[in-house]
Amino acid sequence: MTKQPHDPEHRRRWRPFAGLRNNFLTGLVVVAPIAITLWLIWTFVGWIDGWVLPFVPKAYHPDMLIQRWFGESDWFISIFGENVTVNIRGLGVVIFLLFTVFVGWIAKGLIGRQFIAWGETIVDRIPVLRSLYNGIKQIAETVFAQSEAKFDKACLVEYPRKGIWAIAFISTTAKGEIDSKIPVDEDLISVFLPTTPNPTSGFLLFVPRHSVIELGMGVEDAAKLVISAGLVYPGGKNGEPPNPEAVKALVKE
Repeated sequence: MTKQPHDPEHRRRWRPFAGLRNNFLTGLVVVAPIAITLWLIWTFVGWIDGWVLPFVPKAYHPDMLIQRWFGESDWFISIFGENVTVNIRGLGVVIFLLFTVFVGWIAKGLIGRQFIAWGETIVDRIPVLRSLYNGIKQIAETVFAQSEAKFDKACLVEYPRKGIWAIAFISTTAKGEIDSKIPVDEDLISVFLPTTPNPTSGFLLFVPRHSVIELGMGVEDAAKLVISAGLVYPGGKNGEPPNPEAVKALVKE
């Protein structure tokens, strides 16, 4: 009698293969991020080397230095031969870092600031180059500039209508004309509401303090929650909201 697929013995026969498949998928989840990360780092370092090393005189490349210092030694020739090719991965990155640090040190001085201002004045007179330079400069200042201003807390706000909640980041209290023109008899808080899955874009909202529910989770955890579209939750997939009582009280209002 032929056994059907739903036969218990038939299922037990194929269970080891299912276990191998599960182990493979689990290993893939562990190995793939590490391998991809290392590959990206290796590729990026190689790209920097290929861009920087052509500016270094050939006489100072590692293979030429080794050939110059040890090339005439008998033991060196017997082991490596007369010609040596050495490719030190990351040498260009080291040179690039040292050069960038030196430029930053110069730029902080009076002469460096005047030289940069003079160069930007010339660039501002060139139509196409002006737009390109100013755009790249704004991105660089946003990403790399050192600033004490940052998002300290994550919160919940009702958006885009009452009864629908969204994660936002508390920026600061509203000041100046914004605070004086909005007819609310309490403090206004400026919050940044990011979009999913790209949290670098979003909306700037000015909301009354009583409409903001501060969350116990950190800013990084809240950002992960936004990027993953709710799939990666702090404390696990079934974690409880940090302030469930506050949420319930505000919903009742």
